[in-house]
Amino acid sequence: MAEHRSMQRAALLDAARSLLSEGGTDALTFPALAERTGLARSSVYEYFRSRAAVVEELCEVDFPVWAAEVEAAMADAPTAEGKVEAYVRRQLALVGDRRHRAVVAISASELDAGAREKIRAAHGGLVAMIVEALAGLGHEEPRLAAMLLQGVVDAAVRRIELGAAEHPDAITEAAVAMALRGVRG
Repeated sequence: MAEHRSMQRAALLDAARSLLSEGGTDALTFPALAERTGLARSSVYEYFRSRAAVVEELCEVDFPVWAAEVEAAMADAPTAEGKVEAYVRRQLALVGDRRHRAVVAISASELDAGAREKIRAAHGGLVAMIVEALAGLGHEEPRLAAMLLQGVVDAAVRRIELGAAEHPDAITEAAVAMALRGVRG
C-alpha cells in the first residue's frame, strides 16, 4: 500500500511538472492532475491539500537536484571567474528543464508563509554557493554581491521564460557578460 501511494504521489508530481512546463501555474489544477494521472479529482486531494502544496513539494524535491547541477558546474571551473560564469550559465541552461519550471512557477501569493520561507531558504542556499568565489575575487561584501548576481540571473530567467524577442543564447551571453563585468568591479 505504501509503495502504491508513493508511486501515485510521484505520478502526480510528474504530471504537475508537465502541466507547469506546458502552461505555467494556471495549467496546474486538480482536475488537470486527475486527468493526467487517471485518478479521480477527489483522490488528488488525498495526496495534496492545495495547489500550493503541490508546488511546495515540487520545490522540495526538484530544487536540490537543480542546485546540485549548478554546484557541479561550478566545481568544474578552475578559477573564481569561471565559477561565476558556470553559476550563471548552468542556471540559464536549466530554464527549459521541467524541474526548473516548477521552481520558477512559484507565486508567493499562492503559498503560505511556511512554504515561502522554505523556498527562500532553498534560494539562499543557491546564493551561498557563489559567495566564496566572489570573496576570492576581492569583494568586500561577497554575500551582497552574490544576491545582486542572482538578480541578474533571475532577470535573465524571466526574459527567457517570457519568450523574449532575443534568442535564449543571446540572453545567456548578455547575462554572463554583465555578471563577469560586475564581479570584476
